Amino acid sequence: KENAKKEPFSLATLFGGASNTPQVPKPSFRGSSGPLEPHPSRRDHISPLNLLSPEKRSVFTSSPDALALHPNVRSGILENGFSYIILPNRSPPGRFEAHLQVFSGSSDELEPQQGIAHLTEHVAYMGSRKRERLFGTGSQTNAYTDFHHTVFYAACPTRTPRQDAPMLPMALDALCDVMEARVEPSRLEKERAAVLSEMTMVNTIEYRVECQILSTLHRENRLAKRFPIGKEELIRTWTEKDVKTWHRTHYRPDNVLLYLVGDINPIQAEKVIKDKFGHLTAEKQGKEIPLVDLKPEASNLADAVLNATVKAKQSWHYPPVRHDWCMPEDARLSENLEVISSDNVIDYDIHLQNPMPLDEKVAFLETKEVAPGKGIRPHIYRHELLQSFSLHLFAKRPVEPIVDMGSFKRSLARRIALAALQIRLNVGGRTDDPAFTFVEFNQLDSAREGCAVCSLDLTAEPGRWKDAVCKSLSEIRKLGLYGVTEGELERYGSSLITDAAQLAAQGDLINHSDQLSFLMETVANGHTFMSPAQSYQSTVQALSTLTAEEVNTAARELCCHITGLEKDATPANGPLIAIACSPKGPEEGSPEYCDEASLVETIYDACQIEVEQPEDVSVPHTLVPEEEITQAMEQHPPVWEGGKFSDGTPSTPAEQLTRPFTLRRLGNGIRIGVAQNLAESQRGHLRLVAPGGRDAEKRLGFKTGAMAVGARTMQEGGAFGPWTREQVELFCVDHLLMVEIN
Repeated sequence: KENAKKEPFSLATLFGGASNTPQVPKPSFRGSSGPLEPHPSRRDHISPLNLLSPEKRSVFTSSPDALALHPNVRSGILENGFSYIILPNRSPPGRFEAHLQVFSGSSDELEPQQGIAHLTEHVAYMGSRKRERLFGTGSQTNAYTDFHHTVFYAACPTRTPRQDAPMLPMALDALCDVMEARVEPSRLEKERAAVLSEMTMVNTIEYRVECQILSTLHRENRLAKRFPIGKEELIRTWTEKDVKTWHRTHYRPDNVLLYLVGDINPIQAEKVIKDKFGHLTAEKQGKEIPLVDLKPEASNLADAVLNATVKAKQSWHYPPVRHDWCMPEDARLSENLEVISSDNVIDYDIHLQNPMPLDEKVAFLETKEVAPGKGIRPHIYRHELLQSFSLHLFAKRPVEPIVDMGSFKRSLARRIALAALQIRLNVGGRTDDPAFTFVEFNQLDSAREGCAVCSLDLTAEPGRWKDAVCKSLSEIRKLGLYGVTEGELERYGSSLITDAAQLAAQGDLINHSDQLSFLMETVANGHTFMSPAQSYQSTVQALSTLTAEEVNTAARELCCHITGLEKDATPANGPLIAIACSPKGPEEGSPEYCDEASLVETIYDACQIEVEQPEDVSVPHTLVPEEEITQAMEQHPPVWEGGKFSDGTPSTPAEQLTRPFTLRRLGNGIRIGVAQNLAESQRGHLRLVAPGGRDAEKRLGFKTGAMAVGARTMQEGGAFGPWTREQVELFCVDHLLMVEIN
């Protein structure tokens, strides 16, 4: 900070001047031509299109066991390496979305660049003159930066409202301007102030907790030290040269992917893409890097990325990291991931394991071995603003690309096992004296982190944290040891089919934003992008042959990091990561107190508790028997009456449909309003309103709060007629019903 007061800061000063900068050989790559030098950071790498790349697509579609690709999706690569994906979609008609994804985020930053990816995002787009031309056209534009990428987007009408001119060229002009951004002093100062303001706004207790969780989860790689918000002391001192150096290093045509989704003609769109982005070259970007002393360092990082990261070996969408995998002992890594291990030593600290001056002052976490081969990596975060105890248990696994029927069946088996466990946890948490107030167990593929994260998240009263840990881990161990019941297999398999059928019925009614989010996540993880109809057909085919043994195998793999901690069990191959967040203040020895030693001991002891195989629950096919309904209708025949209104609205006839609402009365006085909604096929919403509420407490002579407590009792009690709460809840799960009483 003292040096910053004396003279302008430059990234080059942290690595020394040209005189003491080590000389490295110039990198070579295919496709470089002309008098310009090769770009220092460009290397041959796997296509970000993954399965949609031309070479993989032709091989993949010829495989008899391959999942069917969406028939309407188009993709391609320009001669300069610029990639694009186009998906025609007509909901809503007359609009489209364009997203430009740059495959460099905060995890790609060098030590003195922490926060520069976010600042460059602001400078490149928020001050763009061509972006300003979209104002007043009904367009929405924005951008965001994360660990693994920076994304710029424009959601626009297909035609301008006044001149009726096509909007696609204007939108792509704005996105191309991002690739050729000018870094002007006025623009830099304005966006610097905006970034510093954002830094103040995000400094909440929730953000601090997330930072603690992520830095513990990813202690072995760059993500622990490269949060997108960056370092304030660096952000305040960067010059135009610093920002332009980052921009020209990473904003290259081979390092971006354009998504187009909406009411567009794909053939015409391809022509516009080539016209707008075809002139870009990596060599030209490299020539314009102003801080030439940083080129060797950028080149070293690029070499290290190719040698020891999931970004180079699995998906270019991932951050440049490695992971400490936690998998069953007999599980095998794919060949392309075997080289990414702690044993693979390269002459570059790409995973940031060495301490640096700008690091947060935290103790380096160590994995505690609770038994031979059984390790737990604990961390405790205490803060006076925390009111409850929360626990987060993690195991990291490689992402398995879903590309054929075998991998698709395994994904469905995991979903069934996870659904069964979540319902068990939910039911167990609704006792008269629940141990936890919230609990969730899940495994999700994360392109942001470059892995699949299996997680248990729970919250509890601080004094009951040990009880919450024991009960939640016991349920997980039941699933891992005994699997699902026959009823659960049938129930959740049917729910998957129903869910896929509803999605297929929507067809083109899925909006652009949802389609694009799903497309981006699917492509990033190397999965097959299917249409809703294709996904439904594949789901039906896979579930027709899915066995209980396959589901229980998935359950064992999901829970191996927990079941492996039992004394005589085979341990998982890798550490269990545990982060506890608790209020600051409890003294050692009190029930609320939690430290690393007691957390590890409680987790290990919970895994020694004997658990029994759960019994199957009988779930009713209907909550009200058909004969009861028939009898009630005979005793009280339902009759429609016309709608009558006291505000001057004309009466509505009893036997006539009106638009947009049909308003009537039943013979017993209940008023009915019905509206058709075509946007969500095979779905409906029913709301039953009883007038009164809290106001009725006084009129009816109830005690204050009786109505609120009564409604909460109905919601949390859940029993109905002869059925228990668990049976009613499982009935709702079977039929995809969401019920709330308030």
